[in-house]
Amino acid sequence: MTTSTDPLAQATDQAAQSTSRHICVADIMITRVVTIDMDDRLSLAKEIFDNVSFHHLLVLDEDDKLSGILSHRDFLRALSPNLGTAAELIRDTETLQKRVHQVMSHHPITIAPHCTINQASKLILDHDIGCLPVLENNRIVGIITWKDLLKAYCST
Repeated sequence: MTTSTDPLAQATDQAAQSTSRHICVADIMITRVVTIDMDDRLSLAKEIFDNVSFHHLLVLDEDDKLSGILSHRDFLRALSPNLGTAAELIRDTETLQKRVHQVMSHHPITIAPHCTINQASKLILDHDIGCLPVLENNRIVGIITWKDLLKAYCST
């Protein structure tokens, strides 16, 4: 929505909104998805998060079905604040031995690749989440984050 009274600015804004309504999730989703197993330890998640620039790991159950999401924020919340400091104790390092399923967000909200980015944006805002796994026939085909949506809106 624009606050400008300039008719050209308003028309440009309306055209961008109209264009964004027709962009599908499949057009902007990330298809290289990193997964982790429910029973993996947080030490593995730490290793992954320390070496990548993204903030969400999709969690698979024993049947390789989506079971949850481990966000970087979930991960950090589970760690001891003393980890890696002079005040670190054995119990602090033991937090890395927790299993992913103990920390992850269960029952993730998902979206289909044919949905529009407006639908994806609404889900992310309504559920106050950072990403949506993209599923087709119950199979993970991608992931879309709030940053992907913002980039798409800025480029229309």
